[in-house]
Amino acid sequence: MEESSSGSPDSAATDGKTHHPAIKDVNIFFDESEGVNSPSKDDDSLLHPGTLTSNSEDVSHLEATGEGVKEKSKSSGLFFRDGKCRIDYILVYRKSSPQIEKREVFERNIRAEGLQMEKESSITNSDIIFLKLHAPWEVLCRYAELMNIRMPFRRKIYFLHRRYKFMSRMEKRLSRFRGWLPRKPMKFDKDTLPDLEENDSYTAPFSQQRIHHFIIHNKDTFFNNATRSRIVHHILQRVKYEEGKNKIGLNRLLSNSSYEAAFPLHEGSYRSKNSIRTHGAENHRHLLYECWAWWGVWYKYQPLDLVRRYFGEKIGLYFAWLGWYTGMLFPAALVGLLVFLYGVFTLENCQVSKEVCQAADIIMCPLCDKYCPYMRLSDSCVYAKVTHLFDNGATVFFAVFMAVWATVFLEFWKRRRAVIAYDWDLIDWEEEEEEIRPQFEAKYSKKERMNPISGKPEPYQAFTDKCSRLIVSASGIFFMILVVIAAVFGIVIYRVVTVSTFAAFDWALIRNNSQVATTGTAVCINFCIIMLLNVLYEKVALLLTNLEQPRTESEWENSFTLKMFLFQFVNLNSSTFYIAFFLGRFTGRPGAYMRLINRWKLEECHPSGCLIDLCMQMGIIMVLKQTWNNFMELGYPLIQNWWTRRRLRQEHGHKIKARFPQWEKDYNLQPMNAYGLFDEYLEMILQFGFTTIFVAAFPLAPVLALLNNIIEIRLDAYKFVTQWRRPLASRAKDIGIWYGILEGIGILSVITNAFVIAVTSDFIPRLVYAYKYGPCAGQGQAGERCMVGYVNASLSIFQVSDFENRSEPGSDGADIFGSPIKYCRYRDYRASPNSKEPYAYTLQFWHVLAARLAFIIVFEHMVFTIKNLISYLIPDLPKDLRDRMRREKYLIQEMMYEAELERLQKERNERKKNGKSHHNEWP
Repeated sequence: MEESSSGSPDSAATDGKTHHPAIKDVNIFFDESEGVNSPSKDDDSLLHPGTLTSNSEDVSHLEATGEGVKEKSKSSGLFFRDGKCRIDYILVYRKSSPQIEKREVFERNIRAEGLQMEKESSITNSDIIFLKLHAPWEVLCRYAELMNIRMPFRRKIYFLHRRYKFMSRMEKRLSRFRGWLPRKPMKFDKDTLPDLEENDSYTAPFSQQRIHHFIIHNKDTFFNNATRSRIVHHILQRVKYEEGKNKIGLNRLLSNSSYEAAFPLHEGSYRSKNSIRTHGAENHRHLLYECWAWWGVWYKYQPLDLVRRYFGEKIGLYFAWLGWYTGMLFPAALVGLLVFLYGVFTLENCQVSKEVCQAADIIMCPLCDKYCPYMRLSDSCVYAKVTHLFDNGATVFFAVFMAVWATVFLEFWKRRRAVIAYDWDLIDWEEEEEEIRPQFEAKYSKKERMNPISGKPEPYQAFTDKCSRLIVSASGIFFMILVVIAAVFGIVIYRVVTVSTFAAFDWALIRNNSQVATTGTAVCINFCIIMLLNVLYEKVALLLTNLEQPRTESEWENSFTLKMFLFQFVNLNSSTFYIAFFLGRFTGRPGAYMRLINRWKLEECHPSGCLIDLCMQMGIIMVLKQTWNNFMELGYPLIQNWWTRRRLRQEHGHKIKARFPQWEKDYNLQPMNAYGLFDEYLEMILQFGFTTIFVAAFPLAPVLALLNNIIEIRLDAYKFVTQWRRPLASRAKDIGIWYGILEGIGILSVITNAFVIAVTSDFIPRLVYAYKYGPCAGQGQAGERCMVGYVNASLSIFQVSDFENRSEPGSDGADIFGSPIKYCRYRDYRASPNSKEPYAYTLQFWHVLAARLAFIIVFEHMVFTIKNLISYLIPDLPKDLRDRMRREKYLIQEMMYEAELERLQKERNERKKNGKSHHNEWP
């Protein structure tokens, strides 16, 4: 096989400037308050000389440095064999594939579009062919105009933001403490990163007629690598492989195995023998690895502008949102930890726990039929203390705090997103670049109507056709939700059946903790069912989304995202909702239990309440889910790539790795998920739901989320840079439908936390007792001394002779307690068996019920009022950014006008000069 060569490297200089290798690189300026380079950068100026230049001056510099650097550049595999044409896209297929005719037609049409191509056989498998594609300058210009790609045409004049001034003042104040404070712990070291010269410019949609308005120092670097790949991908998506309107697009050729893979190239290796401090970055990928994806910089701000330049705006926005979410988790985690510590420090003074631990003379009724024994209330001492850690006086405050926190997080993210959209030139992108899906064009090509905006004919989907497809899709969603409910029902049956089984277990540890064992095993089984059903949901959601035939890619993504979120949210949280609001609520009472299928008695709560079950459910699911996701995101690609390298070493020896060109190395990496960033967003959104929806029952949820996200950022970065093929750089102006989902979760969290506090926890019963029935009744006081006697008041009396035959315990308790048991206690507010109305609800029950309903109404109205007030007071667009946008619009109009006058004046002068010269030549 003929080895591929890569000639001129990518640029190490811009604007006619070159850098000598001996010159020490300068640090990138990072905005400390946001963790984003400001202003943004979109060229190749921060590469070390002698690596990947494409500037003509750099080429001459490389030629002067000798053949060694030249050969190194050629062997990188980023160019055609001539060393001049950069590889913008790679297609991979097998010679043995039967789709030869389709590929020939497709490649012939690719040439007709002006793309250049070159084929190369694989080093390891001669059956695999790599088709290298290059877009010449003329093709790039033509499609950049068709795609309305914005390009720079005049330098921006920046004014310092108020936050920059504020940070400079803070730095001056902190400078006096540098003796004991770490020096800018979150920023990158100034001597670590290469030079990032400020070259931000005003942009406008590219036009070949006005090409003289744009800043073009070098045609090879005017369109960066990400933009070039995006243009080539756009062409490939609309090239025919057979005659007919519905026979178009690269995606169809990938689905029918005409091509095995399609991807843009990484810009070289992410590792280097030389230090980035002394020799600079070898390429953009190496730079990202050293300052972002390497685990040693886990505590540093993310270089979002570098991420955006290499992976595109869509991936850049994901990491911007993830970083913002992680940063906002710090106050939530701190407050949650303080609430938990408050429970720890007040545990010794908790009157309820003391009474439970001292109640050795109170005999509790069995929790299940036949096999469950009587038990002393004092046996629940440990559970009562654990319950107090999560259910104490600070719980209500924390629930209100988290509802407000969710609103503040979303409102300030809108402001942050607006700043990023402006810096990355995404403000007006959506209206300019929204494209129709090729599948929609193929399906409805026979029906066209005039687009009211563009004035051009486009495919049209009839209203009746759209409605019928949506009805079928909605029916599929409803059916899958019923499948989830059926799975939850199966878990309920398991819990009901096994609690008796564990109570009759030979092992004393299991027998004495039958309810905890039931809850723990049920959660683990539920987690396995969740993971199995997720596989089915993905296929169903894909089928239903394709059935709907969305018009654009964004509509397809939104539809698929909504379905998958609904499926997985219900799947993940249905058991949690059951434990929080249904477990132990409809069991009846001893002697008159409600039964499942008239056979199994419904499960009861532990004598210390149901909150401990809810905490176990959330803790186990959250830890297992995050551990599994982290393994699948990084561990699985690592194992796959390791196995591929091992197989290649066994088949071809250890020396072959050095000969691999870049396209071969990238082909051996794992492809990005078929649905892009969907899995990453879904994982974080579900985590956000766990962090907010039931946070009143589990204050440590924000702490676990924060620890996971600190790892998640670098894990995702490492995966994108080292383990995955380079994804196509896509544009986006926000996080899409995920923001609406986050708002919905925020509203749901207020409702669920109100019900958790009112229904699941004992906060309201304790409050009613303290003010109405306790020692301080009528005094308007509350405290631990007012809770004396609460445990006895919250337990009802049952006469054991009233047990049903099928639920009567096998032992009368004489072998345990010394004498037969006549009465036992259970959690409820019912009259004694000797009263006029045996087992009827007492007045205290109705007082507690009224207090619970009143609390729900007051809590929800208060929190929603605070949320709406915060949303109103925090504008979506910062004032300084609004002023900058208005100023920029004015300056753009002025500059365009001045540029046009300058061009006309230049043409007039040239005509005068030519006319004068002709006059002088006249005989």
